[in-house]
Amino acid sequence: MRAAIATSLAALASATLACATASAQAFAVASIRPSAAEVKFEHDGKTETTPGTLRMQDVTVSTCIKWAYGVQDRQISGPEWIQSQHYDIIAKADGPADDQQMKLMLQTLLADRFKLSFHRQSKELKSYVMTVAKGGHKLHESASDAKPSRQNSAVGTTVKATTIKEFGDFMSGPLQTPVVDMTGLDGRYDFVLDFTPYLPDGEHVMKVDFANTNGIIIAALQGELGLKLESKKEFVDVLVIEHVEKPSEN
Repeated sequence: MRAAIATSLAALASATLACATASAQAFAVASIRPSAAEVKFEHDGKTETTPGTLRMQDVTVSTCIKWAYGVQDRQISGPEWIQSQHYDIIAKADGPADDQQMKLMLQTLLADRFKLSFHRQSKELKSYVMTVAKGGHKLHESASDAKPSRQNSAVGTTVKATTIKEFGDFMSGPLQTPVVDMTGLDGRYDFVLDFTPYLPDGEHVMKVDFANTNGIIIAALQGELGLKLESKKEFVDVLVIEHVEKPSEN
């Protein structure tokens, strides 16, 4: 009898913990609407967080998957509309939550509201491997209390309190190729990347087709930041989408 009671209590405790964990990994409220306005110079719109609140402007489902799961464009295989339909999302937790907790909550939101399901598979893809160039990097470590941010312009980007892995994820967009971080740099850094000195005379960044100008990006990364990109084939995880739906407006 005592053994049976103990087993029942353990099962109840386990179920209670599971419910609490599920609740902790879900937003209390979330609004998803078609995007009201374009965010200039941003391939992935704008994502901002405060403790317990996630605001995403002009983002795609692909953008949400990348932020939630820490993957890049080429690591997502799914229907075309997940990269062309844009949304504004505001989601709030019951209490304070950091970015890592809210990424788990966004995973739940994607499953609940977009009915997202997928499986992972390893694929060998043409990639760029990022290493520190000969002579060392030119990055400055951020203050310990600095908040991560990135601001694009017509001629470059200003980055604060960002890891090289996160920066590589961002650069994989314009490079249209996975970027694998092998720099060994594990801090957070502040830097400015200016493409102007590397453009053909008189050419403006907004008129450049990035698909044909990876050389400009590679040269700027090495010249401005001391980071080297080499083209190689690497095995990367790919999220293969099995099902996803457009959410109802709310």
